[in-house]
Amino acid sequence: MKRLTITSVCLVSCLLTPPVWAQADDTAMATIEVTAPRLARELYATPAAVSTLESDAIAQGQQRVRLDESLVRVPDVFLQNRDNFAQGQRISIRGFGARAPFGVRGITVMVDGIPYTLPDGQAQLDAIDLDSAERIEVIRGPSSVLYGNAAGGVIDVTTADGRDNPGTSVRAEAGSDGYRKTSLQTGGSQGDWSHHVSLSALNVDGYREQSSTEKYLLNAKLRRELGSERALTAIVNLLDNPHSEDPGGLTLEAAQKDPKGTTDSAFYSPTRLDAGQNVDQQLLGLQYEDLAAGPGEFYLKGFISQRDFEQQLPYVGDSRLGYQRDYLGASAEYHHEVTLGDLPLSYITGVEVAQQDDERFRNDVNPQGAVGEQVAEETQTATSTGVFAQGDLALTEQVTLSLGARFDRVELEIDDRYLDDEGGDQSGEQNFNEWSGSAGLSYRYRPQHQVYVNTGTAFETPTFSEFANPAGGGFNPSVSPQKSWNREVGARGYLAPLALDYDLTLFSVRVRDELVPYDEGDRTFYQNAGDTGREGIELALGWQFADQWRLDSALTLARYEFDRFSTPAERFGGNRIPGLPEQTWVNQLTWEGRDDRFATLETLYTGDMVADNANEVEVDDYWLLNLRAGNGWRLGNDTRLNAYVGVRNLLDEDHYANVRLNDGNNRFYEPAPGRSVYGGVEVSF
Repeated sequence: MKRLTITSVCLVSCLLTPPVWAQADDTAMATIEVTAPRLARELYATPAAVSTLESDAIAQGQQRVRLDESLVRVPDVFLQNRDNFAQGQRISIRGFGARAPFGVRGITVMVDGIPYTLPDGQAQLDAIDLDSAERIEVIRGPSSVLYGNAAGGVIDVTTADGRDNPGTSVRAEAGSDGYRKTSLQTGGSQGDWSHHVSLSALNVDGYREQSSTEKYLLNAKLRRELGSERALTAIVNLLDNPHSEDPGGLTLEAAQKDPKGTTDSAFYSPTRLDAGQNVDQQLLGLQYEDLAAGPGEFYLKGFISQRDFEQQLPYVGDSRLGYQRDYLGASAEYHHEVTLGDLPLSYITGVEVAQQDDERFRNDVNPQGAVGEQVAEETQTATSTGVFAQGDLALTEQVTLSLGARFDRVELEIDDRYLDDEGGDQSGEQNFNEWSGSAGLSYRYRPQHQVYVNTGTAFETPTFSEFANPAGGGFNPSVSPQKSWNREVGARGYLAPLALDYDLTLFSVRVRDELVPYDEGDRTFYQNAGDTGREGIELALGWQFADQWRLDSALTLARYEFDRFSTPAERFGGNRIPGLPEQTWVNQLTWEGRDDRFATLETLYTGDMVADNANEVEVDDYWLLNLRAGNGWRLGNDTRLNAYVGVRNLLDEDHYANVRLNDGNNRFYEPAPGRSVYGGVEVSF
């Protein structure tokens, strides 16, 4: 088993040793502002573990199809399931979100100020348009004081509005496993108006049998300046996903024998049942900003979304399901700067409300794939209301105290309209009132060097799917919210003599009543696991060691364990939490020349993990080597042609794109593609 511990500790020790040249001038690095923590600050005044990714890290030579392409550079952010579009990418931040068998749980996802995380705590990523993404900010740690329920971490995406990069571009890509993508972007500004429109079409045949996808996405912004201090922005996002197939999981023997295949048994067959999903979603947002609202700034945001979803799971039985969802919400924030005595105070207060309404159904499916009688019909309604305040008090020019508090009320209700089962009417409701708090202290001992300490609490209600009752409809009465307490100490800065930026964080998270999945038959249910602990070190380095050369590195060394967890039959205290590697290490070596020439060599190490609570199913660690390169040519005064190529898994390493947790039929494994190639051309004018 490969281990990074000795090498990594040496790297951390070197960083912690105070360098004798740290007193040199360090003002060469541009000021970085972060906004994901709601209260806009300079990065070196932020007492929290925050990572930022700009447009080059998101777009340069990338397919811009999956979040892991860019988030791989963020320590302690782990993504799985990049090749199963029916189930979606699984994201964990410091272990939050790892329990999800599909999609995202426990993490708040924001896009242009609109919460893609629903009031019940689940989120979908399929409508995020990475083609127009200009910036991604990641808060690595529980953040309920900022965003309420399911904020074990935050991913905040900002897309273009046409003001900064006007023009039009057309791009076409093709690659292995029938990968094809075309995209069009256009934007600009004229007078008080600005706009940006992004349209893309994606088709993938897939590495495995029964894994194709077809998706169309539109993301558009229209902004109107209402004078020098006010503006109104409209956002439109349209998703059409006619089909995404699901190849399902494999046993270890089947995965080793035929990694491209699927299981075909009497009661489990992705191909015979045509497992997969189709999605149709529309979203409209409207945002108003007033930067001269009295002595402060006022922001008002609202949105409405509608989503139609239908899915065929790969097993015989109650496996055809779907919903029609209405989701809407609004928020208001006021930002102000005052003095408290002689001390400057910046603060924000706000309120936000959101509601989701799902009309859900479930039907039986026979071994031939024919849809039979209905077995469930219910309306699920979740309403969340949050009131929050956060402030930064400058105790001195170098020391800032940050405090925050938030109150949330989450109401979950099920109206059961299928009364023919044994349980009869299983309607019900669950209400939760939760307080969250945070406190941080930042010491900016030089203009671009900072140390900080931070602590905060978070809560996470079970989603509707996690409240599913093994005994029938309605709520599972034995499941309750999990709560966490995060503590972290960090240092970040920029060493001008070396052109080196660093970000080091030590964290500890205690979680009470951790939610974990288990299988009963072919369905997944949830239970509270008692207490868990997560401790670790996160290190990110960026070294511009020559004019054309840069090295970026992201290292995570962590421990994720059950402290107290037992069932009537088994005890799991001291075991690892399944689905999480405890070591990851990513390095990117980039060369950039003239005329958009570039080459990036990327190494990715993922440590070993376990797939079940008992820690009996082990998944080996692996290294991946990726390469991408490109060039550009000027075709006229305002026209450019860019071409690029990428190779993933250059050494053709066997590994798994996804590990299914606690699978009762031992189908834990979803094999990843071997060596794959893609290339693209883009014309900009």
